[in-house]
Amino acid sequence: MTRRCEKIEQGGQVFAIVIRRSFAKPGVHFFTPGEFSQQLGMLVHAKGKVVDRHRHKPVRREILRTQEVLIILSGKIKIQIYDDEGSLLRTLILKEGDSILLATGGHRVEVLEKAKILEVKQGPYAGFEDKEYF
Repeated sequence: MTRRCEKIEQGGQVFAIVIRRSFAKPGVHFFTPGEFSQQLGMLVHAKGKVVDRHRHKPVRREILRTQEVLIILSGKIKIQIYDDEGSLLRTLILKEGDSILLATGGHRVEVLEKAKILEVKQGPYAGFEDKEYF
């Protein structure tokens, strides 16, 4: 059986966090440590739940590493997770409703079935300076 939340780690370093579509634990659950520049959480609320009106204050943050979240809206992909030296750590299959936070290291994505993927990462985009192929 597939776990609903899985951290891909090596030597105490988190490389990726996978949240499966089947995650349904009621309440608010954040899977990322507070120091990550992307915060990944799942909110599972019953009908009638109200989140009081609010806004987020401007807070200056320094970001040194791009972290990205992929949300599989439809289709199926294979994703390979690599450590900082380029060694393969894990190969995963993600399907509709699954999501992954790519925190550090490298990754490769292969589309297995026509896919619609929502990607979220920090900006602004740094152009050619943003990626290193290995």
